[in-house]
Amino acid sequence: MTLNEHKKHAKLARPASGNFGRNEWAIVGGPCTVIKLLAHDVIGAFSPTYKCAYADTSHNDDITLVPGRLTNGAMLDYTDQINYQQYNFQNPVMSYQLKQAFANADLILVNGNHQQAKAQIVIIDSNKRASLLKRVEQLTNVELFLLADNNEGIPDFIQEAIPHWEQIPVYRLDDRERIIAFFETNLKKAQPLLNGLVLAGGKSQRMGFDKGNVNWHGKPQRYHMADLLKPFCSEVFISCRPGQQSEIDPQYPVIEDTFTGLGPFGAILSAFREKPDQAWLVIACDLPLMDEATLRNLVAWRNSSSTATAYHSPVTNFAEPLVAIWEPKSYPVLLSFLAQGYSCPRKVLINTEINLLNAPDPEALTNVNTPEDLEQIKRILHQKTATN
Repeated sequence: MTLNEHKKHAKLARPASGNFGRNEWAIVGGPCTVIKLLAHDVIGAFSPTYKCAYADTSHNDDITLVPGRLTNGAMLDYTDQINYQQYNFQNPVMSYQLKQAFANADLILVNGNHQQAKAQIVIIDSNKRASLLKRVEQLTNVELFLLADNNEGIPDFIQEAIPHWEQIPVYRLDDRERIIAFFETNLKKAQPLLNGLVLAGGKSQRMGFDKGNVNWHGKPQRYHMADLLKPFCSEVFISCRPGQQSEIDPQYPVIEDTFTGLGPFGAILSAFREKPDQAWLVIACDLPLMDEATLRNLVAWRNSSSTATAYHSPVTNFAEPLVAIWEPKSYPVLLSFLAQGYSCPRKVLINTEINLLNAPDPEALTNVNTPEDLEQIKRILHQKTATN
């Protein structure tokens, strides 16, 4: 192997994040007060539906005093302010730490006069022409122009810097309704694609044979579940343990566990490792009573702003993690739980903000773990067939 062929790092699919998160816009070119007021109005419009965040830099001209216990050498000062939580850090916050802090945000607005983001909204204000001219190189992905009252067009230096400037929408800065509609359109388009993941990598030790191979509905159960998911998902994959792929029908795409020895928790992480920007409708293969109506209801009530959308289980009285839609923002959450020694997906749902639903037919959530369960399900299916 030559030096050029040597790979120092594993090839991983990286989330499509900017400096702070997936959906971020720097508002640049206007006075900072104007930028703050615009961000205030946009966040106010979307905060009932989406998780919004804002990033800025302190504008204090005087020397900023170090707050709290940081003055005596603490590296972190946390205060529960009852209505909000406050963290003060002594050391600079690294880029990866910022992304972790903003990972749960659906919409991130940035004061572009001081911070950068992967997309920009440019305010054209004659009084800030010199300031905007200094930042022309930051205008790498302009999606909207906003004209202040003192300006009627796009200045020459912007036209020269952005060859396609005529294709970018131009609104008045005070036209809040159109500005909010712009963000609404983009947030809807940014909803993560939904894939399906059938969990079929278990060893079925309590059952004594592979539950994914049981024929309840005219075909092995893992394929039946995959076919049930297809109308609701962009792609559907069979999740299996290492070495099991050869047992899977090649017409069904497979994701092998790369987080091994962790059961369903590892299967979900392995799916996100493959496609970190897409959501996953995760379903166990041992649910012989699962039906189209239950899946349709889950997808219809999906809330992509939550960590996950899941059904309440009448058996455990908790959220059911294996009939659930896991959003991309759950990926770093799952990893953080693993780093703390937890590998239970239900524990993640219990301790994060999720969209919890009641199943239209709770019986559809019944799983089969033992030969006794199997015989009971056989009787239920026989009764359903006889009734129909």
